Amino acid sequence: MAGYLTTHVLDTATGRPAAGLQIDLYRVTDGDMALIKTVVTNADGRTDAQILPAAEFACGVYELRFHAGAYLDAQGVPSENPRFLDMIPIRFGMSEETHYHVPLLLSPYGYSTYRGS
Repeated sequence: MAGYLTTHVLDTATGRPAAGLQIDLYRVTDGDMALIKTVVTNADGRTDAQILPAAEFACGVYELRFHAGAYLDAQGVPSENPRFLDMIPIRFGMSEETHYHVPLLLSPYGYSTYRGS
């Protein structure tokens, strides 16, 4: 089985998918970070394609950066200065050739993630 990476972002404050949220994927090697791609969530809070498809998959350490502040601004959520949550980085390792799903549950004042399926 070939490995691949997906995500899903839900806005728990509204109970809806977080559409239009920008996500950057980085590969982390010896402390250096290389941007692999930038994607935006669709109306279902997912990306239109796998973030890291099987053809590009490699085990290692990665970081997803969720642009929460820009998303919250676009939703009209009142902003403090600075906003409590702006950029949400999630660093994780992929150690085997399988499906990795890294979802984000987001609100203006908190978030959670887990290894999904």
